[in-house]
Order: sequence, then structure tokens, then C-alpha cells
Amino acid sequence: MIEEPENGDPPPLVAVGGKVDREALLVRHERIAEGDLDEDAATARFVVGVGISKRLDRYLTDRVPFLSRTSLQRLIDEGVVTVGGRVAKSSTRLRGGDEVAVALPPPPTKELAPERIPIDILFEDEHLLVLDKRPDIIVHPARGNPGGTLVNALAWHFQNRGEGGLSSVGEEDARPGIVHRLDRFTSGVMVVAKSDLAHWRLAKQFERRLVRKRYLALVHGRPDPAADVIDLPLGKHPTRRERYAVRHDAAGKPSTTIYRTVATWPGVALLELDLRTGRTHQIRVHLSHRGWPIVGDDLYGGRHLPLGDLPETARDPEEDPARPLLARQALHATYLAFEHPLSGEERIFQSPLRADMAETIDRLRRSVRDLPGSWGRFRWRGCLVSPEAIGLPTE
Repeated sequence: MIEEPENGDPPPLVAVGGKVDREALLVRHERIAEGDLDEDAATARFVVGVGISKRLDRYLTDRVPFLSRTSLQRLIDEGVVTVGGRVAKSSTRLRGGDEVAVALPPPPTKELAPERIPIDILFEDEHLLVLDKRPDIIVHPARGNPGGTLVNALAWHFQNRGEGGLSSVGEEDARPGIVHRLDRFTSGVMVVAKSDLAHWRLAKQFERRLVRKRYLALVHGRPDPAADVIDLPLGKHPTRRERYAVRHDAAGKPSTTIYRTVATWPGVALLELDLRTGRTHQIRVHLSHRGWPIVGDDLYGGRHLPLGDLPETARDPEEDPARPLLARQALHATYLAFEHPLSGEERIFQSPLRADMAETIDRLRRSVRDLPGSWGRFRWRGCLVSPEAIGLPTE
């Protein structure tokens, strides 16, 4: 057990010899989670010695011995490693005097603490598990969130109710079995792997863009045109570490989103979105860049809709007009289709809208039901469908 200085300062992150101290990093992350330190406390900084000439990924492998080179390359790709204050690549060649900074996640552990957190399972066999993710839960431990994640919930499930466990792929990054992710406040369907073979085969389908993914989102504004393809490269934001941005430089990766307008109300629209790629924050960044940020997504310019924005006919008199219609970003993964990694059978899973999004849409419908053309049926996938077809409440 590492001893913390008596003055309350966190233990030194970089030990004598220039290597990151695993236990010190763990202590710092625990204090970040408790609110005692800000996230920058988990950033290790180095000055490259005179006479050293190495690739960035190889240099960090020497400095952070408990992370594999692959893990470090992933951090570099995520844009949390800088050289001289600028986001770098794994192949960046370091020279004496260069200043390197890396924002480190919690140190990996194979002993993920099981936590009794509710999960909604749609399907499970010996190879994979499909679930309907609830909003406000992070998928796996990360900087500032060592517990309370979906991985911790799955560990409890397999320990107490299910059979088998998560695949070992990703264990060293505290993300065993995680083939793809949904953002913390995004709800909906996702798949996790229970065997290594299933994990590799599912990951290959995602990599080859064979998996079909659809989302529903409430956005500000009225998209014009009503349907289109957004094909803009995405990468880490150049100055805000927690954000991504459209990047037309070497940091940008090809990213394609197809959207269709399902319904519109004054100042708000419901969109269906197909993803052709799976970049972090892809839908959120693409829509915000086009001028239609997702409702409630304050990271990318969206705002929460207060009840006071609705006419009195759409709310109860005793309701606080300042209360937001939705306490999170209005984004839901509604459809996931892939080939079963062992049987080869096509599997399709759908998730109706969560109650909070469905209620928000229902209130929007009621707010304009007396206007011409507001029949309560939507043009969706080229035809009129009833609200219950996509998980909306009916009268």
C-alpha cells in the first residue's frame, strides 16, 4: 500500500527512474472519483532525455510498464497524448527535450468488482449477450469512473445469475467483452462477447462495417434537407480533451452518418440515423456541426427543453415550468443487426424508446395536436406508421 504525503498532496505519479507508479495512479483515480482532485491529476508528464530518439509508442511502453503497447497506441489514437502541447501519433519520433503528456486511465485489473446494478437482457447464449442499456451508466471503467459501470454490472450478473463470463479480450484495459460502446447518457441495444472467439468475430464485423445500427434522436431545429448523408471526418477536439470535432487534417478519420426526418415540431425534430462508421460521439458531432444539436447534449451545443416551452395544454398546472422535459441527451440506439459469430445466423435486436424519451415526444405531439397536419402518425422509412411502432405512447 502506497503512503500519501502528510500534507494531503497525492503521491508522486512518476517515480524515481522515470516510470509511472501504478499504485500512485490508482490512488489519484480514487481521489478524482471522490472529487478531491481534478482529472488532470492523472496526467503523467515526461521530458525526453538528451540522446533519445524513439517512436512515441515505444517511449511510453518504457515509461508506463503496466500498459501494453497496444493499449498505449489506443490512448494515442484517442488524442489524450501530446508532444509539445500538440496531439501526436504513435509513430511520432521523439527527440531530446520534447515534453510528453499522457492522460492515463485507471490501471488495468483482472479483478473487476461485481456490482449489483440493474441490466435489461434481451438475449443471451454461451457466446454473447445482448442488452438494452439504461441511460446514465458508463460502459467500462475509465478516467474518473473506476466503478459503477456496465462491466461491473455484468460481472455481478455472471457471478450470481448467468452462466459463463465476459471474454478476456480487453481485460488489460478494464473492458473485457466490450465489442462496441454507447455513450454514458445514450440508451439502447448493444452486444457484448462472452468468449474470445465470439469477440474477435464480432469485432471483425464492426471493423468491416457489416453491422447495421440505427438510432433515434431529438434535435433542435428542422433539418434541411429532410434526409441526407453526412460524410465528414472526425477526430479529437484540438483544445478540449473531452470533445471530438470535424477534422480536415491528419487527425480526422472517415465518418459517415445517414439521417432521415421522422417528425417535426416547432423548433424540434425527431430523426432516425444509420451509422456507416462508429466513431466516438459521431452522431452528436455530425448533427451539431450541421446546426442541429441533440436535445440535452450540452457538450455539443444542445440545451434541455423546459416544460415551460410547452403550451399549457401539454402540461399539468402544478408542474414546475423550469423542469426539463428530459434529463439527458435525447439519443437512443433502437436497432442492431449482425451475423451470429458462431452459427452465422442473422440476428436482429430492437429496443423501444425509453420512457423518458417517449414521454418527451408524446408531450411534443400533444403540444401541437390541434395544428393542421398533426395526425399523430409519422412518415418513417418512407411510409406512415403509428407511434407505437417505434415505442411511443398512444393516447
